[in-house]
Amino acid sequence: MDNFKNTDIGLLPEHWNLIPLENEEYFKTINGLWKGKKPPFKVVTVIRNTNFTEFGIVDYSDVAVLDVEEKQYQSRKLFFGDVIIERSGGGPTQPVGRVVFFDRSTGEYSFSNFTSCLRTLNQNEFLPKYVFYSLLHFYLSGRTDSLQARTTGIRNLNFTSYKEKAGIPKISLPEQKKIAHVLSKIQQAIETQEQIIKTTQELKKALMQKLFTEGLNGEPQKQTEIGPIPKSWEVIELGKLFKLSSGKGRPKDISELPDNLKTIPIFGGNGILGYTELKMLDMPVLVIGRVGEYCGVTYVTKGVSWISDNALYTKKVLREFNINYMKEFLTYFDLNRFRNRGGQPLVTQGIIHEIKVGLPHIKEQNLMSEYLESLNSKIDQEKTLLQYNKDLFRSSLNQLMSGQIRVKDIELKLVG
Repeated sequence: MDNFKNTDIGLLPEHWNLIPLENEEYFKTINGLWKGKKPPFKVVTVIRNTNFTEFGIVDYSDVAVLDVEEKQYQSRKLFFGDVIIERSGGGPTQPVGRVVFFDRSTGEYSFSNFTSCLRTLNQNEFLPKYVFYSLLHFYLSGRTDSLQARTTGIRNLNFTSYKEKAGIPKISLPEQKKIAHVLSKIQQAIETQEQIIKTTQELKKALMQKLFTEGLNGEPQKQTEIGPIPKSWEVIELGKLFKLSSGKGRPKDISELPDNLKTIPIFGGNGILGYTELKMLDMPVLVIGRVGEYCGVTYVTKGVSWISDNALYTKKVLREFNINYMKEFLTYFDLNRFRNRGGQPLVTQGIIHEIKVGLPHIKEQNLMSEYLESLNSKIDQEKTLLQYNKDLFRSSLNQLMSGQIRVKDIELKLVG
C-alpha cells in the first residue's frame, strides 16, 4: 500500500510528483479568441461555454460559426488533444472552471474569449487525455470553488492561481494510457446510453403525434378546434372530466405531518416538494404543476399523502377516463402554452378546466396508454443505467486520479 501526502489536488501517493500547469516545459496556455475587425477574415467554428457537457465531452450540435480575423485565429487554432478551460461563466450552483477535451483532427476550430486552451507540449511525458482527466477530477472535486470571484452574477476563474494549484500527477506513460483507456470506455458507455434515451424519446414523440391525431383504428379524421382527430373522438373540456384542487404548503412544524407520511419526487426529484393531505390515498391522481419551472408539467401518482401547493391534482373525477392517457395527451398538448403571461409562469384551475382535449373510447385510451407506458418504462430503465455509469465514472475518476486504486487492480462491469 502506498503512503499518501496532502497536495493542492488532494491526497496522492507519496512517490507521485505534481507538475503545475504553469510549468512551460510541459504545458502551454493560450487565451481565447476575439473576432477582431481587420481583414482578412476566416470562417471558424468556435467552441463556447455552452458546448461544455457534464463530463468534459464537447457538444458539437450547437457550435458557433463565425468570421474572425485570420491573424487572431492563427495563434488560437485548436489541435487534437487540447483541453479547453472555462474561465468565465458558471451559475448559481455551478462553479466556473469546467474543462472539455478537443477530439477532432480536421476542421477549423477555435475557442471563445471566455475560455483558455491548455496544450500538452511534452507528450512523451504526459498523455493529453490523461491531463484532461486530471483537470476534470480537479473540477469535479470542487477545487475551483476557492479560485473564483463573482461579478454581476458571473463567476471568473483566477487563472494564475488555477495554474499554480491544478497540478498534474506525473506517473509513467503506460499507466497514464491505461487510466485514460478505462475512463474513456466508461464515457463511451455513457454516450451510448444517452443516445438510446434520445432515440427512444424521439420515437415516443413521433408515436404521440400519430396516436393523438390518427388514433388506432385507421378511421377518417375531422378538423376541430384542437386540430385533426379521428372522426369518432369527442372534444371535451377538462372541467367536465375532473375537478382540480390546489395543494397546500408543508407545515413549518414537521411534527404536524403524519407518522406514515408517504412522499414522492413529483417531478423527477428536483421540483415540486411540499404537501397537502389527500383523502384518496390509493387512487391514482393526475398532478399538474401550476407555477414556476414546472408550470404545466403533468405527473400520475398514487398512494401519496401530500401534494405541493405548487401543484394541482384531480380531487374529483366526473367521468371515466384513463389517467395515463390523459397525462400523455396533456404533455403532447403542452399545457404550458396556456399559462398567464408576465411575471412567474402560472396556470390556474380555471384555465385548465376550460382546456379542450380529444377523447376516444375508453378501450382505445387504454391501448394507447399501454403503448406509451412501454416506452416510458424503456426510457426510465435506460436512465437508471445511465445514472449507474455516471456514478461509476465519478468514482473511478476520483480513485484513479488520486492513486486510491491502480489500473492493475481494476475490475469494471459497464452497464449498457
